[in-house]
Amino acid sequence: MPINITMPALSPTMEEGNLSKWLVNEGDKVAPGDVIAEIETDKATMEVEAVDEGTIAKIVVPAGTEGVKVNALIAVLAEDGEDVQTAAAAAGSAPVAGGTAKIEAAPAPVETPKAQASVLVPSASDGEKRPADRIFATPLARRIAREAGVDLSAISGSGPQGRVVKADVEAAIAGGLKVAAPVAEASAQATKPAVAPMSDDAVLKLFEEGSYELIPHDTMRRTIARRLVEAKSTVPHFYLTVDCELDALLALRKQLNDAAPVKKTEEGDEPAYRLSVNDMIIKALALALKEVPDANVSWTEGAMVKHAYADVGVAVSIPGGLITPIVRKAEEKSLSMISQEMKDLAGRARNRKLKPEEYQGGTTAVSNLGMFGIKDFSAVINPPHATILAIGAGEQRAVVKDGEVKIATLMSVTLSTDHRAVDGALGAELIGAFKRLIENPIALVV
Repeated sequence: MPINITMPALSPTMEEGNLSKWLVNEGDKVAPGDVIAEIETDKATMEVEAVDEGTIAKIVVPAGTEGVKVNALIAVLAEDGEDVQTAAAAAGSAPVAGGTAKIEAAPAPVETPKAQASVLVPSASDGEKRPADRIFATPLARRIAREAGVDLSAISGSGPQGRVVKADVEAAIAGGLKVAAPVAEASAQATKPAVAPMSDDAVLKLFEEGSYELIPHDTMRRTIARRLVEAKSTVPHFYLTVDCELDALLALRKQLNDAAPVKKTEEGDEPAYRLSVNDMIIKALALALKEVPDANVSWTEGAMVKHAYADVGVAVSIPGGLITPIVRKAEEKSLSMISQEMKDLAGRARNRKLKPEEYQGGTTAVSNLGMFGIKDFSAVINPPHATILAIGAGEQRAVVKDGEVKIATLMSVTLSTDHRAVDGALGAELIGAFKRLIENPIALVV
């Protein structure tokens, strides 16, 4: 019986991806574990492995196809001993074998837009549709909630990746959770635009025809644009800025780098590590969150999510956009471990080889534009984070100490907070703790 190979979900939020390359041809025999294709999302390129043994009877979606929906048929596999031509002729009619094509380390697949019963909102710029409902729940949980008139957005999910399952809905019903708004009313509210942006035609009419080139947005650029609009539209940002003296930190960094042990490589002897200021900033932010745990949180409508560890995302510029690989449990790691981990993550990020779990989630983030000479700026929060730290350039400035004007190396940092989760005083406490750690950096190594 032919087996349908479907587009896998590389992350809980993935809805579509680009089938960038087939590594097999029709007629090739495959075994479980064989890599058969490469799938490209907005952030990474992942390999797809075969689960069943057989022969590739038909490739349905050619290499280079963009916007392939999750669970869409991409190829047909003829089982061992089955006639290949018969299997190819039956392409699309065979029952889909769940997880026939998968990513070995990927999280559980997301539901398709149909299963999620999402409200689809037309994009003003490109006419595409995307789900306005960002709630993740199993089909059974959705059906029970719909029949009982329960508001799914008010339920905290206990399933994988926070997904709402049947037991969550039943518990909410037993607890007397309020009913959801009528479907028609909810749909009207979801589809009502806040402020309509200029249409493509309106923008192009402002410029002389032939004086410009149209470069289509790729998947990454569209995702970045959508998430930025969502973040600035739904998260009430609040900003706090301080200046940190860097002289003690720079002196300690030099001392630690000079004392680094030497390791032998094919290119010759080289230091085992080379600490950057950014490595020390990551550690300082993680320790500051440990010192001020009430700021290490994420906002949900049902509860405050208080995190046990400081998982620090670090903005890395890559061709066409940026990505934030995450240093997990940064407060527990040495500076050399953070340095080596960031070197590896940044390198693979630029090659789009990160796994979803290496850039999704996290509890806070750092965005550093100091190397570009930027004095200060305010970063946009990346939900579900409640904070992000924007790092400016370290520069020598005149400061007054004990009534005298002296020269010190100062770095301006701005903390953006989700004001729903982190109030002004709490944010001030967090950035104050960060400033103390930067100016007394010995705490970063003890």
